[in-house]
Amino acid sequence: MSKRNSQRWRQAVVWLHVITSVGWMAQALVLFTLLATSATSDDPAVRIGATSMAHVVDTQLLAPFANAAAFTGFMLAASTPWGFFRNWWVLAKFAITIVQLYAGIFLLSAALKGSVEAARAGLAPPPALLVGTAMMASAIAFQTWLSVAKPWRRTGWAAKEKLPTASNRVFAATVAAPLIDISIGLALGFPSPLCQLVVLTARLVARRRQLRPQLAGSRLA
Repeated sequence: MSKRNSQRWRQAVVWLHVITSVGWMAQALVLFTLLATSATSDDPAVRIGATSMAHVVDTQLLAPFANAAAFTGFMLAASTPWGFFRNWWVLAKFAITIVQLYAGIFLLSAALKGSVEAARAGLAPPPALLVGTAMMASAIAFQTWLSVAKPWRRTGWAAKEKLPTASNRVFAATVAAPLIDISIGLALGFPSPLCQLVVLTARLVARRRQLRPQLAGSRLA
């Protein structure tokens, strides 16, 4: 019964990861469409409206979905035998997600906020924004292919021992954390992935402790 419940919770995390990843990609395409509309329109009202809506979609929808997609992906790697560095396809997804989060938080969001002011001044959004949103959607599509195809062999430093699977509580917390953060974000008016960061940090610390015997054994060998 415990194993069956664990599988159900793990499947719930996989389902949540798929849903949020697809939502992330879809909203990146929405951003691209809105920014393209703003860039090609001669109507100032349309330009301002499309750019303003792109900013709203980014802060109210894309950011929470991106946080949840990245969090659930990290938790699946940290809570199952897949790990982060055992397979090249997982490592590639991990690296792409880190780049996407950095670009989305520190580059895209700030540029979108500035583009709203630029639109009110009669300026079109910069081409870099359109390229960035298109690349974001393309990167997520590529990550989806990686998850399905699982190409390439294991990395050269993959341990022979199978990594342990986390308990039901870990997978349950993985499902609950994004929902809590989304509720908090709606109340605050901006995305707040605090609960997800706490759960992820706790899991990484626990996984590190589980791996200590394996690391010690490999050093002795």
